[in-house]
Amino acid sequence: MSSMIDQIAELQNYQQYRDLHWEGSFEDYLEIVRERPQVTRNAFQRLYDMVISRGFDEYIDNKKKLVSYHFFRDDQGGGRDAVFGLDIPLQRLVTVLRAAAEGYGPQNRVLLLHGPVGSSKSTIARLLKKGIEEYSRTSEGALYTYDWVALEGTGLIPEDSDEYKRGRYPSPMNEEPLKLIPEEWREAALTKLGLVNDRYKIKIEGDLNPACRFMFQKLLDRYEGHWDLVISRHIRVRRLLLSEKDRVGIGTFQPKDEKNQDSTELTGDINYRKIAVYGSDSDPRAFNFDGEFNVANRGIVEFVEVLKLDVAFLYDLLGASQEHKIKPKKFAQTDIDEVILGHTNEAEYRKLLANEFMEALRDRTIKIDVPYITRLSEEIKIYAKSFGQGRVRGKFVAPHTLEVAAMWSILTRLEDPKKHNLSLLQKMKLYDGKLIPGFTQDTVKELRKDTKREGMDGISPRFVQDMISNALVRYEEPSLNAFMVLNEIERGLKTHSLISGEEQRKRYMDLISVVRREYEEIIKNEVQRAISADESEIAKLAANYVDNVRAFTLREKVKNKFTGRDEEPDERLMRSIEERIEIPESRKDDFRREIMNFIGGLALEGKKFLWNTNDRLRRGLELKLFEDKKDTIKFTTVVSNVMDRETQEKIDAVKTRMIRDFGYDETSAQNVLEYVSSIFARGDAKN
Repeated sequence: MSSMIDQIAELQNYQQYRDLHWEGSFEDYLEIVRERPQVTRNAFQRLYDMVISRGFDEYIDNKKKLVSYHFFRDDQGGGRDAVFGLDIPLQRLVTVLRAAAEGYGPQNRVLLLHGPVGSSKSTIARLLKKGIEEYSRTSEGALYTYDWVALEGTGLIPEDSDEYKRGRYPSPMNEEPLKLIPEEWREAALTKLGLVNDRYKIKIEGDLNPACRFMFQKLLDRYEGHWDLVISRHIRVRRLLLSEKDRVGIGTFQPKDEKNQDSTELTGDINYRKIAVYGSDSDPRAFNFDGEFNVANRGIVEFVEVLKLDVAFLYDLLGASQEHKIKPKKFAQTDIDEVILGHTNEAEYRKLLANEFMEALRDRTIKIDVPYITRLSEEIKIYAKSFGQGRVRGKFVAPHTLEVAAMWSILTRLEDPKKHNLSLLQKMKLYDGKLIPGFTQDTVKELRKDTKREGMDGISPRFVQDMISNALVRYEEPSLNAFMVLNEIERGLKTHSLISGEEQRKRYMDLISVVRREYEEIIKNEVQRAISADESEIAKLAANYVDNVRAFTLREKVKNKFTGRDEEPDERLMRSIEERIEIPESRKDDFRREIMNFIGGLALEGKKFLWNTNDRLRRGLELKLFEDKKDTIKFTTVVSNVMDRETQEKIDAVKTRMIRDFGYDETSAQNVLEYVSSIFARGDAKN
């Protein structure tokens, strides 16, 4: 029987380990380049290919062609972050990456994600960093660097150093091995080796870092200029795995207070312990190439709140972006190859615009706005990721709880419609793709065009997530519902630190009332449907209605199934259904023809008309049946909890349907039924 250690060891993929830790000669690497020239890609090319490699979907939204990149979605597994509802900003970002990958200019800019707090700027940066890390471990994303070896006896590394004990001196900035070909030979060398082709153009840019340049020159002198001997005897190429934790190819810089900021954090610093070994602080071997720019070479560097940087840092940033060079202390400018990604909030960006001394930075920046989500269904996904419907911390999250929270947060971000006689709630529904009679996709385009800052103001998802968490802790009931969350939001607004004035606070409070009324309509609708959910009865009612409508539109009579006589279509029956969905008398003929055309269209497609096929008619049928049945349930008894056996059985049947059809549990179904019953008992049922 194998030991537990052996059982764990069986999980390891040895072939994958060998692939990821490949090592070979410079000659071996040239063969790899010949077979797969994409291993020589620069940082922008690799990042763009990484995003595209996950695939994408194209779709039309309000007559506008959009692209959804799978890389940013929530279907990648592994507990990855996801970005919801921001396809347009992400499409802009990927377009910039593509232009940079093709060398059209954006590769010489700082990419700046700009937006309000909590709008997913950090999440996008985190996804790109984690994505490029994972991509470097795939065969498609492989990249390579080199080490100096066999340095014993050369005097280039002291015998008591760590490098001497390891027998190698790694390239401190993990550079592309082809940089070892002198710049004046490169084009001819690539042509001679057959590495220049139409399929993939290899481009070697930049010189070696100061330490490797020093080693190269010393060894070249040792071998009297024989480049081939230097490369064959002292260079080993190895696979490079990017890793933020190991500080390889991925850097993150976060500003501190101005007194503690030091530009060496970006470009590296002298190792004073090694000065005694090498004898001079201008010897590159006595330098630590551990600044964020050095570390991020071949990958990506993230600047958190980039505009809070001290001015001294900004000069480094300008050179790094425009010239792809950094200036380490006491050394010549050093070439880098990395994507520089910063993010900032609105307040800091306004300071940048107002500061005339920052004009150079503005000129070297590509700003990509990352607003809040304005689409309800996408906002719900944010909360569902943490509080997905079901049990959270032992509590059941009732249906519509997250939807109502998302509804309120979206409304805070929308600007009041200037025309079209729309309410803010209707505007939100149109943005979410809902159909509202009299409004089209062109209306939505016009609404979006009329706004100035929509999505750049409002409430952050973080605040709503905090309020949901508070509600889970505050209420001892086994089920969390929308009213509890709205109460918590109302409580939280009183002390919200980012609300600029009482007028704004009052607006947000008023929106809670709007959302509460909408939630009441939702649950009233569900109770009504649960009461009228006898499918056989509703199907009979639908068939009766369609028979009468057909006779009405064809100017025929209807045979009475009891008397057998031909009679005029039952106008009272038809109007009792149509009035429930607010079809006025003047529009009844149009609606009836519309229904017959709808049925005819289904027939042409070989489909059968069912009572729930047409959503508007379905709602009218349900409300009609509800009105006919509601008197059989005494709502006052539900509120008082004093009811006879027959009423109790009917109530239990309604609760069972709510659990089965709408996803409630026993407690939340009972709560909703009691609340709606109190409304109906007051005669407040909507016709």
